[in-house]
Amino acid sequence: MDCALFPPLASIDAARPVFMIVMGVFLMVIAWRMARETTGWSARLLVGGAFLLCIGYAILIPMYEAGKIERYFPGAHLHSPSTALGWHAVKLVVMNAGWLVFGLGLRLHAGLFRSIAPRKITKAQTITIHESAA
Repeated sequence: MDCALFPPLASIDAARPVFMIVMGVFLMVIAWRMARETTGWSARLLVGGAFLLCIGYAILIPMYEAGKIERYFPGAHLHSPSTALGWHAVKLVVMNAGWLVFGLGLRLHAGLFRSIAPRKITKAQTITIHESAA
């Protein structure tokens, strides 16, 4: 067997796609469990962002690692530059939008967007009870 085609099972190159798949699924499960307790936009944003990240981590990045999708980088000789650029754009949009939406969901879930009620300023009493007004 050629080692270039099949990396050893204990190598970093072999473990990276498995780690990415496990991380994407784990992120989706954690977001799903957090969203069960809440309703409204925070739950929707948490699950939506985690779903986008799960697609990116569990599908797109392992496909790049396996060589099923051509990597795009400037100056590379590509079989189909438009396809490689399109998949690169899909990966960028999915991953960046996923982190943005997931982060917004976490902020809403934690209550960081709630506004603090303004303090009521009470007028200070200038005359004490024991003094006379005259």
